[in-house]
Amino acid sequence: MQEKLEFLIALATEKHFGRAAQVCGVSQPNLSAAIKQLESTMGVPLVDRGARFIGFTPEGERVLEWARRIVGDYKAMRADVETMKQGLTGTLRLVVVPTALPMVQRLTATVWSMHPGIKITIASHSSTEILSKLENLEAEAGITYLDNEPLGNVDEVPLYHERYHLITSADSPFGTRDSVTWEEAATLPLCLLNTTMQNRRIIDRAFAEAGVHAEPMLESNSIVVLTNHLCTGMWSTIMPRIMADSLLLPPSIRAIPIVAPELSTLIGLVVCRRDPQPPLTAALIADARRLAPDLANAA
Repeated sequence: MQEKLEFLIALATEKHFGRAAQVCGVSQPNLSAAIKQLESTMGVPLVDRGARFIGFTPEGERVLEWARRIVGDYKAMRADVETMKQGLTGTLRLVVVPTALPMVQRLTATVWSMHPGIKITIASHSSTEILSKLENLEAEAGITYLDNEPLGNVDEVPLYHERYHLITSADSPFGTRDSVTWEEAATLPLCLLNTTMQNRRIIDRAFAEAGVHAEPMLESNSIVVLTNHLCTGMWSTIMPRIMADSLLLPPSIRAIPIVAPELSTLIGLVVCRRDPQPPLTAALIADARRLAPDLANAA
């Protein structure tokens, strides 16, 4: 039964029978047959089928919710027993919004100093992708925005606030200022993250609250791309101060607080709500709570 539930979760993640089968290491006919057996056991169709995967039936959505819970609890149980045998080991998979990447090393360094037997992987994703990966058991924890868009069934550990600055050349129209307004920032040639990123949606909302619309000259999902363009002095951008400080920008580039309105958003650790938590996740939560006051002061 557990294997069939894992197939269902893989199908929810990949939204394609062939890719789901590949992820699970089985043939597509075997995966399809297993899901049909699951449907027979439940007595209802779980998947809308056409020439390709269409989606889940209402009953399928409910079974998928239970599948995630059951498989997650089973893996947590196995990890708990393994920890009793040989201590805390395994791989901790973290998924992080791009603007939080500069601080994640402080969290992972803390975790590894306390638990040197574990391995850590870090991947950068949008906030929407982070929630999907947690839900589908593809990551143990995420670092994302806590107070802007719905998070769902997760436990949260607040870490610090992002505070937004205009990053611009000292030679730009506002380069010598101690602060700028959102209205003023909108007049500059901007390079910004694209709208798949929650950071951009937060910035767009701040412009709207200021009564202006900013049309960026360049958009990307990559901080590296923004940084390279910023260093030319031709573009400006808006990002959290903690991010700007980590980029080691040339002295000619300034970080200027943006006011009217002065905006901050809460960044934190999120994990799927489960009691008890798997050992690795529980250790991460405890370390994040210890580190949070220092991160809050640094930001």
